[in-house]
Amino acid sequence: MYTYKYVKIPLKGFFTNKPTQDYKKVIATHSKEGWRFVQVFAPAIAGYGSATYYELIFEKEEK
Repeated sequence: MYTYKYVKIPLKGFFTNKPTQDYKKVIATHSKEGWRFVQVFAPAIAGYGSATYYELIFEKEEK
């Protein structure tokens, strides 16, 4: 069985939608803690169908 963790990274800027954090560093940090990166999810919820945040999904096997 697995435990899942969801990390939200907000995006800023109207046209550029740049992440407020370096997602590569977030993934590396969680990897060092034993989490495995599964997927990035960017729901289209803002105007014109653009995302306002990324959600990184991690999993870890329960002991």
